[in-house]
Amino acid sequence: MPDSLSDWQPSAALAHLRQRAALLQSIRDFFAQRHVLEVDTQILSHCAVSDPFIDSITAQYQSVPGGDIQPLYLQTSPEYAMKRLLAAGSGDIYQLGKVFRNGEVGRRHNPEFTLLEWYRVGFSLGDLMDEVESLVSAQIPGLSWQRVSYRELFLHYLDLDPWTASLEQLQQACRQQIEAAFEDDDRDTWLNLLMSHLIEPQLRGAVFVHSYPPTQAALACVRQDADGLPVAERFELYIDGLELANGYHELADSQEQAARLTADQQQRAALGLPQRPLEQRLIQALQQGLPDCSGVALGVDRLLMRQLGVESIAEVLPFSFERA
Repeated sequence: MPDSLSDWQPSAALAHLRQRAALLQSIRDFFAQRHVLEVDTQILSHCAVSDPFIDSITAQYQSVPGGDIQPLYLQTSPEYAMKRLLAAGSGDIYQLGKVFRNGEVGRRHNPEFTLLEWYRVGFSLGDLMDEVESLVSAQIPGLSWQRVSYRELFLHYLDLDPWTASLEQLQQACRQQIEAAFEDDDRDTWLNLLMSHLIEPQLRGAVFVHSYPPTQAALACVRQDADGLPVAERFELYIDGLELANGYHELADSQEQAARLTADQQQRAALGLPQRPLEQRLIQALQQGLPDCSGVALGVDRLLMRQLGVESIAEVLPFSFERA
């Protein structure tokens, strides 16, 4: 709870808040010029995200004070709801609003933050990267841009092939430079550590990382690359090592999507995490038919951080978590 006489004050300078307002208006103008429909889906939902590494914040709904409690979940992303709209025939859509993630507080994280998410029907992953580059370049001119595969990064920086390296090789590469005194037989645990601790900090300028391992596909399609390797059709955008956006060529196979949700739930159970209701309405929407599309989520607060050249998310929020 606040205990300082200054806690009533905003965490961001007023000049930064004016820049924030200008950024939000610029984003809306960007999509208006491209005839992309703005939508405003629910923040509270009966279902939660399945990702074992993202925790939803739970709210308690009561029809009358003192009545039975019905748990609802603050949404970590509007993705599921927006895909239901796409299946209903909405066409190109975007959303600009608040999302919530439990346990995420720090220099680059706030449990309540502003997310821009959009979906383009008929766009390839390359088309979407082009559009992300156009939007970000309008806000931060003069960036150098490059596109590199996940595998190329590991070969370049670590001399490791993430597709063929053994679990022991990944563990050894981590422990040589990272404090990792634990055991885990999930290869992705070690790949994620190597990526976040050893590779990301070295990325300069604007870098699209694409073609992830298929085990990291999340809600993206999987295809074979030019070398015959299975890769997830997704990308992440970094600006000077700060993750800014995450994009997918969206999975439209309802059976595969159901299998991935179930696998997430099983992993949550294995990790001792709470079991949340799965979004079966997403499966129903995919059964109805999701148009071929690509989508991306972009952190607006982080975009403003890079635009202003500040290092703390508190400097771009009216009231950060500590002052909320």
